[in-house]
Amino acid sequence: MYKAVNKSLFFLMCLISLLCLNVFSPSLAISAKDGISKAVPGSMAEKFPKPKAAYDASKMGDMSGFNPDTWVPPTGDTIKIAIFAPYSGPASYNGDFTWAEAAWGAYDINQRGGIWVDGKKKLIQLLKADTMSREDQCRKVAERMVLKEKVHFFWGTPGSNMTKILSAVAAKYKIIHANAHGLSDDLQDQENFSRYQFMTGTNVSQVGRAIAYYYGQIRKKEKKFYILCQDYSFGREVAAGFKQGLKEHYPEAEIVGEDYHKLFLTDYAPYMTKIVASGAEVLFTGDWPPDSILLLKQARQYNINIPIANLYLDAPDVLRDVGVEGTRGLVHFNQIATPPPLFKDDGYKKFHKAWVKQYDDVWSKTTKFGNIAYKHGHGIAPFTMQFYWLLSVIERAKSTDPEKIIATWENDVYQYPNGKVVMMRACDHRAVQDYIVEEYVAPEDQKISYNIPPYFWHKECSYAGPGYLIPAAMVFPRIDPKSDRCKDKNGWGE
Repeated sequence: MYKAVNKSLFFLMCLISLLCLNVFSPSLAISAKDGISKAVPGSMAEKFPKPKAAYDASKMGDMSGFNPDTWVPPTGDTIKIAIFAPYSGPASYNGDFTWAEAAWGAYDINQRGGIWVDGKKKLIQLLKADTMSREDQCRKVAERMVLKEKVHFFWGTPGSNMTKILSAVAAKYKIIHANAHGLSDDLQDQENFSRYQFMTGTNVSQVGRAIAYYYGQIRKKEKKFYILCQDYSFGREVAAGFKQGLKEHYPEAEIVGEDYHKLFLTDYAPYMTKIVASGAEVLFTGDWPPDSILLLKQARQYNINIPIANLYLDAPDVLRDVGVEGTRGLVHFNQIATPPPLFKDDGYKKFHKAWVKQYDDVWSKTTKFGNIAYKHGHGIAPFTMQFYWLLSVIERAKSTDPEKIIATWENDVYQYPNGKVVMMRACDHRAVQDYIVEEYVAPEDQKISYNIPPYFWHKECSYAGPGYLIPAAMVFPRIDPKSDRCKDKNGWGE
């Protein structure tokens, strides 16, 4: 799927470009012709230079007919996957994103003719499983998906509390659950581990540790940090990860303030005055919308223009309200990107252009999917690519039998459409991967990452520019010391 190029010439050209842009760092991975980062110590490329399978963009289906707003999945003798999300209720915004993430991948594979399983080729059928963001409803709909709809797989879902319910139901009925959205560290610990659940995304503590690594080992400038997170398990876990990361990678750093606020807070004034008085050089937050947006807006209103290190301040529709200057200098944890430039090969360019064309021609004209956040897929791509991983495992297992899926997925090494490589740790079913911490810059500087026309992500706000590799070995998913499965404590855990 990739063009062959001279490696030495390619490396030299990338190095010269980065030096000219003044963004080179010894910790920044230069990318090889196939999109995989070169062998930075502790990176996936060093450990797994040859994935077992990869997305082949040359075989991508014709996506010109795809509209997530109107697509009707096939029925009959199909591979049935229940897509769990809040499609109704106060969090239905997340349901729309979840559906688009999975529907793109299913439509692509169906355009190719489906997947050969259990002796015949079958299309992918997606079924909406509405959790309504309620635990009782999540359990009810999960049981219905198994007993009435006879689904083969669970996929989802926003909310780690919902994920625990899906894990329990999946284990009860021996259904494979691909957990793309639940981030809590305890989801796969000794107490909650299920051999039927695979955690394909990141863990919440890794977010904080990765950002700490960036500041301590790459940027090496700011030393005074203020932590402000939501006052519940997620907020405290991401903060704990950041504090642990500072101990590991930046011991000379100082936490000059630490606060936790109630969910859906509207007035951050008391915290703003404390941040100003603290002399903080960086504000760290794990807040998600709408809290993260109000936090950003009110910080800038109080002339707090220090960098805000974050996980969820990446929605362009909201960032544009703050403007270029208000969003300049945001530091964002990205679980799917590769070191810039992002479009390194013809395969990923083809994939990205197909996505943008569908948004411009079709999605932008719909009510649900017209949001500019869908245009580049930068925010939802992590989950679409995780869905492709599930489909690849099914294809290679040649079966929907959960035992064959488990055998194929454990220790699997897969390459996403953009060249990123992930490994499924066998002992606790957590994904091991490199990460990127990216800095938001003005539109004229975004070509560092967006290296194809029009050479910027968004004109109305700052967005991803320089991006720095966080090697997998520096932020392994934590192994529960009580685990009777993970005897290998080196982090790779094959």
